[in-house]
Amino acid sequence: MYRSEDAQLYDLVHQGRGKDYAAEAAEVTGLILARRPEAMSLLDVACGTGEHLQHLVGTFPDVAGLDLSEDMLVTAKSRLPGVPLHQGDMLDFALGRRFDAVTCLFSSIGHMRDTDELTRALSRFAAHTVPGGVAVIDPWWFPETFLPGYVAGDVVRADERTVARVSHASREANATRMNVHYLVADPEAGVRHLEESTLITLFTRDEYEVAFRRSGWEPSYVDQGPGARGLFVAVRGQD
Repeated sequence: MYRSEDAQLYDLVHQGRGKDYAAEAAEVTGLILARRPEAMSLLDVACGTGEHLQHLVGTFPDVAGLDLSEDMLVTAKSRLPGVPLHQGDMLDFALGRRFDAVTCLFSSIGHMRDTDELTRALSRFAAHTVPGGVAVIDPWWFPETFLPGYVAGDVVRADERTVARVSHASREANATRMNVHYLVADPEAGVRHLEESTLITLFTRDEYEVAFRRSGWEPSYVDQGPGARGLFVAVRGQD
């Protein structure tokens, strides 16, 4: 669950690292329209601060977002006035409607703890998608592609604030332990140290595909997308 401070750092750091939300949204749009050219509506699950949605809304006039963090949604609401944004858990959300497409990006699906939770989440996606609709899911690393001990570091400057971010990824059973530390410096507050530790599950490709099929999807894996993790693109079956 992201706090207000985390939500502010989230945008600042990822923008500073050169994350191209517009290009990612364009790629996702192409994958959806190739399978459902008439798509007009889209739900972004784990929408965060709305960076992807603000680009997707140009193609899909009827969009909505869902996120677990109310603080993330505060930022998203300021960015996307008039767009329905819902606070909820991808494991049990119920919006009372269906969409032509559902997206879940930035490896958010990796926060499911096991294959049962993965199947539950994908089932909720299916319940909110029309027959023949499309899901685009950005997975976390597979066990064989994860690099234990991976270290990353960035320094971002914006206005009078400077943020240094360092991270270390290790293997814990079938998951990644991601430890992230921030040093945040600004003229009024001085220098603060923040940290977070997150577990992200290393599902296999087969586990993803089995969960998709159990949830009413026909998945395919495409070797493209943000980073080098690829994307799952799935078409929902008939009721």
